[in-house]
Amino acid sequence: MRTLILAGLLLSLAAPVLAGPRVVSLDQCSDQYVLALADRADIVGLSPRVRAADSYLRQQARGLPVHRPSLEAVIAARPQIVVRQWEGGPRLEAALGRLHVPLATVGHASDFDAVRRNVGTIARALGHPERGEALIARMDGQLATAHGAWAGRAALYLTDGAFTAGKGTLVDAILRAAGLTNLARPGYSAAPLERVMLNPPAVLVLGRFDTAGHGRWSPVKSPRLARAFGGVKQVELPGALLGCPAWFAGEAVAQLAAAR
Repeated sequence: MRTLILAGLLLSLAAPVLAGPRVVSLDQCSDQYVLALADRADIVGLSPRVRAADSYLRQQARGLPVHRPSLEAVIAARPQIVVRQWEGGPRLEAALGRLHVPLATVGHASDFDAVRRNVGTIARALGHPERGEALIARMDGQLATAHGAWAGRAALYLTDGAFTAGKGTLVDAILRAAGLTNLARPGYSAAPLERVMLNPPAVLVLGRFDTAGHGRWSPVKSPRLARAFGGVKQVELPGALLGCPAWFAGEAVAQLAAAR
């Protein structure tokens, strides 16, 4: 009997551990990935920005620990993996390397293939590849449903500060996925409002990144702009869908398509 009990104990110790690694995320974008892909019990640190109004999964972050993205705070959390997009400098990277703690990075994405790679990379790093596959499948379903919704109508994207985004940006990929033709020049730049007023697009896509509901860019703030854009279709997208190269860019496409 004692031999059977001992054998059972040894087998239980040898059994694979189903829990994922203890994970810390360093910035708002990596927060979204960690919240979506890691087990809640494995999350030992999120960034302070996870609570911001433009944090996509901020509701899921309630009750979870929040840490500054400093070397001391990260080490104190005793992570087994750290996820980041842009936060964390050479000092932190070197310290994590000495401690043999892997660093998983959410890469830049200007198209949906790069988003798919991001999701797959972080899902595998956190030990839950099937969750990544599910997020990609959901995004792909949204893209398929929205395909060609606007039938090539001309559009311009504008942020609160009247900046725009053209070819080589994920915003451009979002517009094109919904069937819009983006009028902006490549990259991110100040919108040429005077030129646009003379030849308005069919659709204005307004990125709402304001946190208090005040001060966001709107044509009605300027009488001249209001007159120029009076007959232009306006579609507002929340900043929470636009600020991170992640699977919920598919939701932005779906919202654009629905506004058609």
